[in-house]
Amino acid sequence: MAMSLSRMGVQSQIAHNIKEAKTLLLQQHFDACLTDLNLPDGNGIQLVEYIAGQYPQLPVAVLTAYGNMNIAISALKAGAFDFVSKPINQKHLEQLLEKALNHPLKFSDFNQEELLLEHKMLIGESKPIQQLRITIKKIARSQAPVFITGESGTGKEVVANLIHRLSHRNDGPFIAINCGAIPTDLMESELFGHKKGSFTGATQDKQGLILSAHGGSLFLDEIAELPLNMQVKLLRAVQEKKIRPVGSDQEIDVDFRIISASHQDLEHLVQQGKFRQDLFFRLHVMDIHLPPLRERESDILLLANYFSQKISHDWGIAPKTLSTDAEIFLLSQYYSGNVRELRNMIERAMTLCDHHVISIEHLQTISVRKIRNSSLEPLKNQHNDNYEKLGQILPSEGLEAYLERIEKEVLLNALNQTYWNRTLAAKKLKMSFRSLRYRLKKLNLENE
Repeated sequence: MAMSLSRMGVQSQIAHNIKEAKTLLLQQHFDACLTDLNLPDGNGIQLVEYIAGQYPQLPVAVLTAYGNMNIAISALKAGAFDFVSKPINQKHLEQLLEKALNHPLKFSDFNQEELLLEHKMLIGESKPIQQLRITIKKIARSQAPVFITGESGTGKEVVANLIHRLSHRNDGPFIAINCGAIPTDLMESELFGHKKGSFTGATQDKQGLILSAHGGSLFLDEIAELPLNMQVKLLRAVQEKKIRPVGSDQEIDVDFRIISASHQDLEHLVQQGKFRQDLFFRLHVMDIHLPPLRERESDILLLANYFSQKISHDWGIAPKTLSTDAEIFLLSQYYSGNVRELRNMIERAMTLCDHHVISIEHLQTISVRKIRNSSLEPLKNQHNDNYEKLGQILPSEGLEAYLERIEKEVLLNALNQTYWNRTLAAKKLKMSFRSLRYRLKKLNLENE
C-alpha cells in the first residue's frame, strides 16, 4: 500500500496498531486515513470512532478482506466515508484517495452558500426539519448508499438532491428515476442501456440511466416497484460498480452513489419474498425518515407563503397573501398528501383568487364545496309529502353559523370531559394541539 501511494507521489506513514496511529496523529497533520479492519490491539472501527471524536475533519476509509454488510454499516455509521473490500488495485486506490482528498470533511464547515442552499431546498424551522438538516450534512459526507423513507409527498427527491449537492459529487450529474413510471418491458434498456440491434426497435446504441449517473448520484424513487429480475442486475451494479447493456458481451465500469426511496415497508416486502434481502441490506446502509407534514405544523404557513411567492414569481403575477381564516384552515388540515398536497392547494387558490388576499373559499376543494352545497339535495328530490322535513333540517341562522355552533359545542364537550386539559382534548378529538388552539381562538373560547 505504501509503495503504491509512493508511486502516486503521495507521502504516507504506517501505523501497525491503534496505539501507533494515535501517536502519529498527535505528532503531525494528515489529509486522509486508510485503516484495515483487523488490527492487533482492536479493530478499524474503534480507530474510526476515535478519529471522528478527536479529528472530525480527517476522512477515514476502512479496508478489509472480510467484506460483510453489517461491518460496512457499522464502519460508515461510526464515521468512515467509505468501506472497501480487499484486494484493492492501483486504479481503485487512486479513486479512493481522490475521494478522500476532496472530501467535504476536509473543509472547516459548511460555508454560507451551502447553508443558503440547504435552507432554500428544505423549507421549515420545526425541530424535525432542523434535525433532518443535521442528518443530511453527516450523510452527504459519506459514500454509503442512502435509503429514504416517508409518506408520499414528503419530499424524498428534494432530500436526495440536497444530499447530492452537499456531497463531493456535486459537480457530477443527479439522475432521478421513478421505478414505478417505467414500463416493465423497457426497464432493463432504460436502466442499463442497449446495443444497436439487440432487440426489435433498437436502431442505435443507447446509454442507460445508470451510466448517465457516472461521477454523480443515482436516485431510485419507489424502488419497491422494481421487478425481481431487475433487482438482481441492480445488486451487481451497486456491488461491483459494473453494468452490462442489453445485447453487449462487455461490462462497463461506472462510479455512482445510489440513493433510493420508498413509501412502502421494504422489510415487510422482503418477508413476503417480493424484494431481495441482499439488495435491501446493500441499499439500507444509511437511512433517513422524512416526517409527515402533520408532525411539523409550525412549517405549514412557512411552506404556504413560500409556495405563494414562488408561484407568483413563476407566473409573473402580483404576490398574494393569506387571510387569517385561510391560515387557520391550512393549520386544521390533515394533509394525507403532505407537502405536495399543500403546494397543490396553494396553486389552486392562486388560480381561483382574483384579489391580493387568498381566503378560505379559494383553498377548499371543489368536492368539499359540492358536499356542503348539495348535502340537502336528496331531501329536495323526495316526494312533496316529505318535502316539509327539509324545514326541520335547514338551520334558521344559516349554514356557516350553524356549523360554527356545532363545532363550538363539540369542542366544549371534549374540554369539559377532560377538565379543560387541552392536550387530552386534542387527542380525544383526533387533532393536533396546535389545531385545537387555533379553533379555540377562532371561536373566542381561549379564555373561557
